[in-house]
Amino acid sequence: MASSANPFSLSLSSELASNSSLHCANSSEVFLRFPNSPAPPSLRSSFVSPIKIELNRVGVSALKVSRIGSRISASSTPVMDQSPSQTSPRVPTVVEVDLGNRSYPIYIGSGLLQQPELLQRHVHGKRALVVTNTTIAALYLDKVVDALTRGNPNISVESVILPDGEKYKNMDTLMKVFDKAIESRLDRRCTFVAVGGGVIGDMCGFAAAAFLRGVNFIQIPTTVMAQVDSSVGGKTGINHPLGKNLIGAFYQPQCVLIDTDTLNTLPERELASGFAEVIKYGLIRDAEFFEWQEKNMQALMARDPGALAYAIKRSCENKAEVVSLDEKESGLRATLNLGHTFGHAIETGVGYGQWLHGEAVAAGMVMAVDMSYRLGWIDDSIVKRVHNIIKQAKLPITPPESMTVEMFKSVMAVDKKVADGLLRLILLKGPLGNCVFTGDYDRKALDDTLRAFAKS
Repeated sequence: MASSANPFSLSLSSELASNSSLHCANSSEVFLRFPNSPAPPSLRSSFVSPIKIELNRVGVSALKVSRIGSRISASSTPVMDQSPSQTSPRVPTVVEVDLGNRSYPIYIGSGLLQQPELLQRHVHGKRALVVTNTTIAALYLDKVVDALTRGNPNISVESVILPDGEKYKNMDTLMKVFDKAIESRLDRRCTFVAVGGGVIGDMCGFAAAAFLRGVNFIQIPTTVMAQVDSSVGGKTGINHPLGKNLIGAFYQPQCVLIDTDTLNTLPERELASGFAEVIKYGLIRDAEFFEWQEKNMQALMARDPGALAYAIKRSCENKAEVVSLDEKESGLRATLNLGHTFGHAIETGVGYGQWLHGEAVAAGMVMAVDMSYRLGWIDDSIVKRVHNIIKQAKLPITPPESMTVEMFKSVMAVDKKVADGLLRLILLKGPLGNCVFTGDYDRKALDDTLRAFAKS
């Protein structure tokens, strides 16, 4: 037990006590310093000493850890897990997607599936259809149904369980959602609820957009990829054998509910895949966030709760801001596709599901950065930093060996960003955190990049 001159005291674990000293600043906060040794492993991964620990008059129900002098706002600071005995509901972080009368909240936090009011306030009518896959159904279907129905006997919930994987993101699978909705005689006041990763979210959203010409839907993403990217912004759709996401619609959800506890069951490969999109935000518009990632990627890979919560929030803030300014990708929003033109070619070329989306995007970002360097738009230090952070995330920096230059070109020719026969690309230009969406570039640079990364 370590105490100060004020009436408050703080119990430290033996690990903390043996490596730290307490310095009281006032009656509501204490500074924990590690003067002669690095911070213990539980904190070392994501925070640099000194660390501020805020107290309250009841006791320490939660430790709020922040770097002294950090530019990160208090609301953005990762919060350590509460004591298991703490039973009061945790207040989620809320990021708003501002689209006028179609605005909606993104709820972010731990244990949100145990707070049924968050979901129920966004369910319209008395009928709901939960859309999920075989993997996620075994883990979370019952919890979602409970969250929809607890204390709400007037709602009836149906579910449809789809096969798991990118290769099933097609019209045949989509029809299973329509079949269930029609067989259940759902009406226009029903709500579709997507529970899963990006594939489920995209298909459920597209089904909601098309069923009876549009019904409400809710996103409950369970992967990093979906939480930081695909669940936010209203892009929905399915793949076609000739290209990824070529059939779909812009259709916004009623809300996005991100329960970070769902990441505890995420396989390592899926976890890493999602970090490709996190890295992307830093590269195209948020250099400070990229620098934070360079220092904290190890913590993210180790599933540090505070680091994950912060990365998800900061990513959602970036995505929400862009979507609010350019909902239907007329210009600015296209910059969120850094690496995706090359990446989609990889996914299509090797067969959907062989490479995860984030793996393909990671290699695609490296190719886009290579091309940016060949054009003289960035210096080699950025190239090196991109290589290093993608390697830290255990993601590939080269496409599959089976990819050829012709395979890239044939798929990229039908990319959604082609306009009047001109392939437009997102490339880095200038200091880190700046990019352009353009078709005005030297075609030789594109050819040279393709030849450097793919077989002729």
